[in-house]
Amino acid sequence: MSRKIAFVSLGCPKNQVDAELMIKKLMDAGYELIDTPYGADAVIVNTCGFIEAAKREGIETILEMGQYKEDGEIGKIIVIGCMAQRYREEILREMPEVDAVAGIGIDGDIVSFVDGVFEGNAEKAQFPPRAALPLSGERVLTTPDYWAYLKISDGCSNGCAFCAIPKIRGPFRSRELEDVVREAEDLAKKGVKELIVIAQDTTRYGLDLCGELLLPELLRRLDKIEGLRWIRLLYCYPDRLTDEMLEVIRDSEKVLHYIDLPLQHASGRLLKEMNRTGDRESLTKLIEKIRSYLPDCVIRTTFITGFPGETDEDFDELSEFVEDVGFDRLGCFAFSPEEGTKAYSMPDQVDPALAEHRGEVLMEQQYSIAQAKQEALVGSVIECVVEDYDGYTDSYSGRTWMDAPEIDAGIHFVSEKELEPGDFVRVLVTGVNEYDLIGEAK
Repeated sequence: MSRKIAFVSLGCPKNQVDAELMIKKLMDAGYELIDTPYGADAVIVNTCGFIEAAKREGIETILEMGQYKEDGEIGKIIVIGCMAQRYREEILREMPEVDAVAGIGIDGDIVSFVDGVFEGNAEKAQFPPRAALPLSGERVLTTPDYWAYLKISDGCSNGCAFCAIPKIRGPFRSRELEDVVREAEDLAKKGVKELIVIAQDTTRYGLDLCGELLLPELLRRLDKIEGLRWIRLLYCYPDRLTDEMLEVIRDSEKVLHYIDLPLQHASGRLLKEMNRTGDRESLTKLIEKIRSYLPDCVIRTTFITGFPGETDEDFDELSEFVEDVGFDRLGCFAFSPEEGTKAYSMPDQVDPALAEHRGEVLMEQQYSIAQAKQEALVGSVIECVVEDYDGYTDSYSGRTWMDAPEIDAGIHFVSEKELEPGDFVRVLVTGVNEYDLIGEAK
């Protein structure tokens, strides 16, 4: 009888892709994947360690699995991923319910590691070189079958003062272009219609391979793949959003006019302290350039409030920038002091309550901007993908091309024609319900 395993993957889409690669290896080795921890011979918790909230989620998940283990519902608990890489043996010392822990380098040898845990002959803590983490391979998709993430690199070399990712994942490593294209072609043949291109910094892609930015060329190649409908870009670094890049997006058939552009702040002084470039003026010009190439572009961004040294004047500058630019999508999180980063020991740390309050103020401000933008869509017809059907209301839910899965808003609509998840339809927008749109399929 094959052993049953359950995967709990936390954190970002990049971590999710790592989990999909490991699941495939384990299933090929004879393990049975189950959807729930109940009845699992082992639960593998694939952790995130980016910020304090992610670490709390990881700890709470492990403790929850520990309770299941005590109740006899599950067998072993194995902790892997970024938090494991970062805190190593400390997890075993502080959490006795954990049977084994391993860093991200174990991903390529996950079968031998899990086998060893069951057989009792594996070291309880293993941390192979981070570069041993595979950049590609066969995957078992954990997303709906009509969309998938396409991970094009791992690690990061930007060295932002607030970010622990380089210490956890190591320097930026790009996949070979042909390897990425082959995977995209394979996903399209399996029915994937929307590809979401991800990396810690997608716009850096290729720089470590040949000294050139290869994302424009990659997008040209992806755009030609038969069967794909939408190609979406996440995590673009503002310094490398070139004219060539914008021209490729403009001229592509399938690359959506959707750019995720985490800016972090608008104060030039704070951005310099973050080890980033730019200021309010240069970032405003960048947004103007994007909109000159792509007038209908949906721009998503993320900001940090409460970075060390942030004054009321700095926050006011950020708030004014957000109001002036009018971002289509915006996320905000309060600064999280992370051990091992430059910002952790910077002077003038901002009170966490004030940082949270500033974030709430910014999100309230963005809500009004987003509402106005959504209401302006009433009366227009927008291409959408179907995600679900509600028999009680006899209506469908889905996403417009302007919305990324799991992070953006949705649309709810009625249709005279029966639809299936993954179908693409044109929807007349008839109303707005908070962030979501309401409409009728045409």
